Amino acid sequence: MRHSAISNPFSNHRGAALLAVLWLVAVLGIATMAALRVISFDMELASAKIHGSRARQVAEMGIALASNPAVKRSDPLLRQLNAETGEGFEARIVSEGGRFNINALVLQEDKALLRSIFTEWGLEFDAAQAVADALGDWVDADDNAALNGAEEEQYEALGRINQPFNRYFYDISEVSLVLGMDLVEAVRPDWRNWFTVWSSGGLDLNEASAELIAAAAECEIEQAAIIGEMVSGPDGIRDTEDDVPFENPAAALDLLGIDMNARPDLARRFTVNDATTRIESIGQAEGAKRKITVIVRNRTGKPALLERTEEIIP
Repeated sequence: MRHSAISNPFSNHRGAALLAVLWLVAVLGIATMAALRVISFDMELASAKIHGSRARQVAEMGIALASNPAVKRSDPLLRQLNAETGEGFEARIVSEGGRFNINALVLQEDKALLRSIFTEWGLEFDAAQAVADALGDWVDADDNAALNGAEEEQYEALGRINQPFNRYFYDISEVSLVLGMDLVEAVRPDWRNWFTVWSSGGLDLNEASAELIAAAAECEIEQAAIIGEMVSGPDGIRDTEDDVPFENPAAALDLLGIDMNARPDLARRFTVNDATTRIESIGQAEGAKRKITVIVRNRTGKPALLERTEEIIP
């Protein structure tokens, strides 16, 4: 006897329904996980904003304290940390005169110094000369390109219109727009630490590092280090009672064996007691860090705020 198999339609429907339910549960699970991740992200973002805002407030405290002319650069009050809350700030007061004023160098057409700096960093002589010429073309008022420089035609060929600006640099970041500065960036990523647009002009012999003094004075770094040793006084520590800062460039250059009358090209590169100050403050709160930098002229007299920047510290 043969038996024919008869399918049960109700069983098929139950299987399909079960499969649909399982799919629905899976979709709901995925949606729930996604929602939880979004909520978690929003909470982390909100927390980061709160902590970042607090870190910024703490950094502001450092700026306010360091801006007080009665506070010395070596004052321990510039470094404060609450061990219980983890909040605190570290502020620094440095002279902006310890950097080369890029506008002064370019406007004085001191291409020899710029070329020397770039080649010392690793650029080939021709490339260094081209960058120095391009810097000059960027700030001069005419459209005549220097021998190895770049004017409007060269920038337009690269798809860059309305360049160069034909004025001095308003901000150090503008220097990176000059043709060839990408080569400088490649060999010396921290080149911005060497230059400023805010100092009075010359390199402050009382504030600059031996490396910068050596570059400007065309001498060895070991010889230039004598300047810093003299300024630091007998204890060899800066910003203490026995500091002996130079009152004029001539006395310092004499130590380097430079006759200001015989080498006016070198003498004009230097100054002393620049009145422009850079104040940096890093505030931290709950792991978040914020850095505020202000540049002030005449901090100990009638201060004038020249620049203010803020950044997030990873």
